[in-house]
Amino acid sequence: MPIANFDIQGLTSEEVLRSRAANGKNILEGKKDLWFFKALKSLAQEPMVILLLVASVLYFLTGNVGDGIFLAAAIIMVSAISLYQDGRSRNALENLKAFVQPNCKVIRNGKVVEIKSEEVVIGDHLMVEEGTTIAADGIIIHSNDFSVNESVLTGESLSVYKDSNENNNKIYKGTTVASGLSIAIITAIGNKTEMGKIAKSLETIKEEKTPLENQINNFVKKMVIVGSVVFLIVWGFNYYNSYDILDSLLKALTLAMSILPEEIPVAFTTFMALGSYRLMKLGVIVKQMKTVETLGGATVICTDKTGTITENKMTLAKLYTLSSERISDIKDPLGKSEKELIQSAMWASEPIPFDAMEIALHKTYPATTDKDERPDYKMVHEYPLGGEPPMMTHLFEDKEGNRIVAAKGAPEALMQVSKLSETEIQHINNAIGELAKEGYRVLGVGVSKFKGTSYPQKQQDLTFEFKGIIAFYDPPKKNIQHVLKGFDQAGIKVKIVTGDNPQTTAAIAKEIGFNGYGSSISGDALMQLSPALLQEQVSIKKIFTRMFPEAKLKIINALKANQEIVAMTGDGVNDAPALRAAHIGIAMGKKGTETAKEAASVILLDDDLSRMLDAISMGRRIYTNLKKAIQYIISIHIPIILTVFFPLVLGWTFPNIFTPVHIIFLELIMGPTCSIIYENEPVEKNTMIRKPRAYSTTFFNWTELATSVIQGLMITVGTLATYQYAVNLDYNEATTRTMVFVTLISANIILTLVNRSFYYSIFTTLKYRNNLLPLIILITVVLTAMLLFIPPLTRFFDFSSLEAVQILISSGIGFLSVIWYEIIKWYKRRLVPQDL
Repeated sequence: MPIANFDIQGLTSEEVLRSRAANGKNILEGKKDLWFFKALKSLAQEPMVILLLVASVLYFLTGNVGDGIFLAAAIIMVSAISLYQDGRSRNALENLKAFVQPNCKVIRNGKVVEIKSEEVVIGDHLMVEEGTTIAADGIIIHSNDFSVNESVLTGESLSVYKDSNENNNKIYKGTTVASGLSIAIITAIGNKTEMGKIAKSLETIKEEKTPLENQINNFVKKMVIVGSVVFLIVWGFNYYNSYDILDSLLKALTLAMSILPEEIPVAFTTFMALGSYRLMKLGVIVKQMKTVETLGGATVICTDKTGTITENKMTLAKLYTLSSERISDIKDPLGKSEKELIQSAMWASEPIPFDAMEIALHKTYPATTDKDERPDYKMVHEYPLGGEPPMMTHLFEDKEGNRIVAAKGAPEALMQVSKLSETEIQHINNAIGELAKEGYRVLGVGVSKFKGTSYPQKQQDLTFEFKGIIAFYDPPKKNIQHVLKGFDQAGIKVKIVTGDNPQTTAAIAKEIGFNGYGSSISGDALMQLSPALLQEQVSIKKIFTRMFPEAKLKIINALKANQEIVAMTGDGVNDAPALRAAHIGIAMGKKGTETAKEAASVILLDDDLSRMLDAISMGRRIYTNLKKAIQYIISIHIPIILTVFFPLVLGWTFPNIFTPVHIIFLELIMGPTCSIIYENEPVEKNTMIRKPRAYSTTFFNWTELATSVIQGLMITVGTLATYQYAVNLDYNEATTRTMVFVTLISANIILTLVNRSFYYSIFTTLKYRNNLLPLIILITVVLTAMLLFIPPLTRFFDFSSLEAVQILISSGIGFLSVIWYEIIKWYKRRLVPQDL
């Protein structure tokens, strides 16, 4: 029954503007998040900033004013970079919030319109239906079998039935519609709602860190502890030799600064936040950062059929009436029995339809009757979709007391509650089989008679007359074959999990070329399996039909027990448990209910499954690039640590080859390299033909960690070889320091290029498009040249201007200390071809 049949006009556009001006927006306003001051406070607690501050003070105390000023400036630069990265991450997450905000339906100017929840105003007529989250407080003026889950306010998990004629006629912001439909006039918005009054308590809840974040933080903490221990040892060692407490403290601080990998937490936050933002631009909303970690590891995706594999553009196509015992096309001239079948199916639908099939029935109905009777009848009772197999029943009554009792649902469900002969059952089953094998979605339709108001508790207690079957055609999406092929190439298993019958599902699966279309298992059969057999069957079977919430949840849990990383698509209220249980719950942005979106961790804005391929590719890219960044940090920190440590502890000719001034300069170069260059790296061309990473894989894989350590040690060999080369040629301390520094800088540049891929050669990766790469490398080269050839800077850093041959030797050693890894990559490519 379209909204035009209800005498509700809602607010006019002018009334909406006046109400908003008087009462504001529908937003819960909490305490202001002074992120800048929080970021400054966090910076003040950073070990690197503390070390820089101490070193700067020591330089001032020892009369090295220039060095003290430089380190003070370095504190400002480090803080500025951190604040910039924090700002980028925060802006990305703020942009995501706008997309995650739910929509709602209101009646304005006599029409139903969909708006953002924050745009609801007092006086609006809010329309809420099964699966939606209520946007504001209001009073019900119309309802159909309406119940609400108010556990978010009351803690009570059972749904509460509400009606416009009873005392319990109020709805509240943040609660969820469990069944039926209601129209309510809004009485309170924003902080004036019941939810707004208790919202303050939500501000104290802290977001838990993800497993990967905990791994990274634990690694950094261990490095801080190691740095502290080494700091104390070196301080004591130097003080024992020199008895100069301030000088020995500066030398120890140099080593401590070289050990701290403070870039790692910054890189993690940047990668995750910007990764979420990049996904948003692809039409994929990731509600939590931890999902970005999981996306690239998905091993199996359970997808619905209707609206995911198919278009969800239901067209009423065929009719089967029991009285005529024949199947007719909707385009053919319709007889009396066919018209009655369509009319009964329409009365069995929601008065204000939102399901694609019900919308089709309401559109077809006027062509079947001389008079539209919908305005004359009012729904007096409703049995929502329920039972196994499911069905739904509506009871309508006009002013004269005439009643219409109509039901629709799975044909099996209607057959069970109708008095049918064995012959009739056989004829119906034949019709179902014939329609289903052609890919039609079939629904049984029945009518009943009931007097009085003592309605049976269950709709199945009514006795129905089986009218016939209506068949809808929902064509497969044009790109679905390409999408399925993409999942297959990526090593991701696809399983179709649907409430539809086996024949229709098999027909659609066959049409799209889905491997395994001939074998399926029903929800009832699945529930009978033992846990061990269930785990075996969910691995073997690819199509699951006649599924209901408990069965879907069992599939997800069985796959998880098989050590799979499970993605699950869904759109309805009944999908919420499985969406929440899956590692990656995927809700549809257009046809998905708010309940599904709330339970899911990912929302596809345009309901296009191909976006999940993009999301998985992006997830793999983010995970891989973050790993590259951290491996780079480990590799480049090792030579810095050891180049400071060995000359100092072993008492070489020039023990203080680097000071805090040199270390902080290197840190300022390394930070942008890992957080900016690697975050912006494109996806590698073999990313989506690799198998997903194993469930048990940890981020710090020992093989990869060993690679980084060996790379770092080889660079150390290069820097120390340069040191000994310079000493053996009797170069002075400034020249030796400069050559070692140039070696380290050139190794850093080559390491950045080599580690863009641990499989493809540097010649391949140079073709990858990353506009920030040449910019950062150019800045590094220019700054290094300035230190070498601008006399004031050269003197300040205790460098000397090198001759061309010295620069070539230092750069060459740096180049060789890293480029050797290309031989390893060449061997990998021969051992494991690209199309693995």
